[in-house]
Amino acid sequence: MGAQLNPYMMSEDARAQAHFYIESLGGEIQFLTTFGETPGTPEAIKDKVMHLALTVAGANTLMISDSFEPVAYNRSVSLSLTYDDVSEAQTAYANLSQGGESKYPLSLQPWGAYYGEVVDKFGVTWMINKQ
Repeated sequence: MGAQLNPYMMSEDARAQAHFYIESLGGEIQFLTTFGETPGTPEAIKDKVMHLALTVAGANTLMISDSFEPVAYNRSVSLSLTYDDVSEAQTAYANLSQGGESKYPLSLQPWGAYYGEVVDKFGVTWMINKQ
């Protein structure tokens, strides 16, 4: 028996976060449902995102929902992207760094791979690799 693991993030602005990842990594929104599509939803939250699925950097799926509470990501979970091409890794790192914080510059490591770490402007930590 197998399973597929997909990151599911809560966001203060799911649409903006999804578009940032699409611009930074390439991809597209596959599915978007708002709370307004559910009968009886209060007018104040009808445009909030209940569920959004997008593909990024190839066929990787991320899922995002608007949160009704402040969002705080922490360092205990990171998203890791591994590229075959160093220029693609450099582009992803640079794009995700826009408005965020470079934790470890993408560079050749002693173990022979390129590695860098960035916290994007939404507070999500990304580990960028080129094996």
